[in-house]
Amino acid sequence: MFDVKEALYYHSRGRKGKIEVSPTKPCQTQRDLSLAYTPGVAEPCRKIAENPDDAYLYTAKSNLVAVVSNGTAVLGLGDIGPAAGKPVMEGKGVLFKRFADIDVFDLEIDSHDPEEIIKLVKLLEPTFGGINLEDIKAPDCFRIEEELKKQMNIPVFHDDQHGTAIISGAGLLNAVELTNKRMDAIKIVVNGAGAAGVACAKFYIELGAKLENIVMCDSKGVIYKDRGIGMNPYKEYFAVDTKARTLADALKGADVFVGLSQANVVSQDMVRSMADKPIIFAMANPDPEITYEDAVAARSDVIMATGRSDYPNQVNNVLGFPFIFRGALDVRATTINEEMKVAAAKSLAALAKEPVPFSVIKAYRQEHIEFGREYIIPKPFDPRVLLWEATAVAEAAIKSGVARLKLDVPTYREQLESHLGKSREIMRVVINKARKKPMRIVYPEGDHESILKACEIVLDEGIAQPILLGNQDVINEKIDNLHLNLKKGVEIIDPVKSADFQKYIDIFYDLRKRKGITHHSALRLMRQNNYFGTMMVYHGDADGLVAGLTRTYPETIRPALQIIGTRPDVHKVAGLYIITLQDKVLFFADTTVNIEPTAEDLAEIAMMCGKEVRRFDLEPKIAMLSFSNFGSTHHPLTDKMRRATELVKAQAPDLIIDGEMQADTAVVPEILDEVYRFSTLSGKDGANVLIFPNLEAGNIAYKLMQRLGKAEAIGPILMGMRKPVHLLQIGDYDETDVVNMTAIAVVDAQAYLDSIMGA
Repeated sequence: MFDVKEALYYHSRGRKGKIEVSPTKPCQTQRDLSLAYTPGVAEPCRKIAENPDDAYLYTAKSNLVAVVSNGTAVLGLGDIGPAAGKPVMEGKGVLFKRFADIDVFDLEIDSHDPEEIIKLVKLLEPTFGGINLEDIKAPDCFRIEEELKKQMNIPVFHDDQHGTAIISGAGLLNAVELTNKRMDAIKIVVNGAGAAGVACAKFYIELGAKLENIVMCDSKGVIYKDRGIGMNPYKEYFAVDTKARTLADALKGADVFVGLSQANVVSQDMVRSMADKPIIFAMANPDPEITYEDAVAARSDVIMATGRSDYPNQVNNVLGFPFIFRGALDVRATTINEEMKVAAAKSLAALAKEPVPFSVIKAYRQEHIEFGREYIIPKPFDPRVLLWEATAVAEAAIKSGVARLKLDVPTYREQLESHLGKSREIMRVVINKARKKPMRIVYPEGDHESILKACEIVLDEGIAQPILLGNQDVINEKIDNLHLNLKKGVEIIDPVKSADFQKYIDIFYDLRKRKGITHHSALRLMRQNNYFGTMMVYHGDADGLVAGLTRTYPETIRPALQIIGTRPDVHKVAGLYIITLQDKVLFFADTTVNIEPTAEDLAEIAMMCGKEVRRFDLEPKIAMLSFSNFGSTHHPLTDKMRRATELVKAQAPDLIIDGEMQADTAVVPEILDEVYRFSTLSGKDGANVLIFPNLEAGNIAYKLMQRLGKAEAIGPILMGMRKPVHLLQIGDYDETDVVNMTAIAVVDAQAYLDSIMGA
């Protein structure tokens, strides 16, 4: 929790508020200015005048949403006015950007007149790709949304209504399944007849509930036929013929309670009066209609959800609006229809049944999360929500005929990964290559939870054929405990019990008998999974190895060097890291192996990097780094980098390489283009491969980028091995890293196989 001072400081420190506008094109030179504004800007203006849809091509419209509010129903604060509601609308913009990479302008309107709001928003259509209505009181919000959807040709979505409905609907689908009930038979009580309550009830009908099985209550009690007092057309729709007059009356025998009202209106006795295995969604904020503790104490068989993050099953609208708009914008949908909303809810319900990534578990400081009574809705920080929900919404828009762009859905799903960061985008290239010919990859740490979770992703993606080393009973028990679908997809080998155990001992002894290895020590080492797995790769019983989560780098690399060794054309192996920033990808070497490489070593490392980078479908542009620019300082260290550059140019003339140069010269194109035009890197948008003069510099650089530069690091990729061996960082238990290194190992194995076939 937070205190008042902390909250106020958060919003006021530094640049005030929570959002800013950043340009997406350079504006550093006179030429940039002439393109950004006059005279260059006239060209896209002419194109849009000829074809208004070109606004999606030449402006930010395709990724721009207006968050519109008049501040009449702000969170739990009520009608506090548009200015007081602005922090919430800015927050909405932050969430749009953080979760779906959508830009937002928040617009606070000083009017209580629905007709004025409708007119104003309608006039904004040329600017925005979509409209998110927010915190507008009922029943005005119904009228405003209905009219804008009729009049506008872009998506209009009132999140207070539909966001809560979609997220709670996903949870309801799973809760009904867990309790072995049926949507068309459950009795639902909704307390709260405002925007969210009405929308939720209507949406549950879309999901299969029956109108006659829904009882709605407001502050005056049950909404029944001919009640008269406090009614409007939206409440009238839910008026039922019943003798129940109070919330307590309505809850007797009910299967589901949905609260969108106020705190502490449901007692433990009311919960006890409900049907077996009651489902309670108490979503009043910040305090629910009944606390989680009281509900669970009243009924041990309850499934409980709230709007709070400190209880299980948080109904959080951030699971909806960013991803719904992402899918709608990407197909240029003219509206967000019921089919798209249902698709969103069903995608969330399905995702909740999938194994949860370790990164998500770690973010929520839990030991384990799995589908069940306390996990019926995905977590907001699960990166898969974007891929699942936006894809489902886009596909539904296409199928229902409201999409103006017809996308290939599997391709679109892959394109969405770019919104999750450059690392996901670049690794998709390698994963797709791996899927063309999956290879056998052995994991010495086969009983590690992260390895097992990664293997499920590997199998789902069709990347590799996993081989797990370890005790078979232990591994199978962990697979069962994690509810993973692995048993038919992986091979499990206990090294000591393997039929190949003695054979591997003899081969290893023969390889190393003149290097200090006795038959007894060969037996002892082969009991270690790292040695056994490496021998499998050496002997051809596996195509590659991925290891290192629980052992140090030297412990993992040593058996690989002893058994597999380097390629015939390579003198030393080297480590490569992929460093991904928001808008670029860099490759750093050597970062893990060679402490003081010679000029010859560095030339070899640079050429290996060139081959590796091309596997990512990128053209390598290599900079040999130093503290000098092209001879500005003469020193043995700068001479070494200069000499290495000359060696590469002589041995691999097709590579784009230059040096020695300082780091900023390498990565700032303007320095190269304006000061060092003679460089082979000039006019190339800077280098994307940085070769460091020694291990100290490379290791420090990549770790600083990772920790302070907000970069993601993929690696280390071990270059120069005769057969694929790739290492993981000790203690890094994110299964995504395991999947990435597996894909890289598979592509390496494919290249090795091609070289053998070619030979």
